[in-house]
Amino acid sequence: MQKIIKGDKVKVLLGKDSGREGSVERVMPKEDKVVVAGVNIYKRSVKKTNDMQGGVIDLVKPMNISNVALVCPNCKKPTRVGFKVENKTKVRVCRKCGKEIK
Repeated sequence: MQKIIKGDKVKVLLGKDSGREGSVERVMPKEDKVVVAGVNIYKRSVKKTNDMQGGVIDLVKPMNISNVALVCPNCKKPTRVGFKVENKTKVRVCRKCGKEIK
């Protein structure tokens, strides 16, 4: 089980977008990277093709998973994630308030 999964609300800790919050769109565990909606956006010039118009487009780039912290849905604070075994299933737990994260 991963500490941060798709759909989680996270806060950016480092980088040009530090302090901003967004939801996780994609997790890449092998590269230790996440794609957060509306964060880490870069501009890219694209040439015109048959099916696409040319110009400058916005590109969302992945960022390192260590640069984000999960925002607990219970206490609304950025926190680290712990694990607890309940009924032979592993669940994620907030380290600040101690409640289960769904």
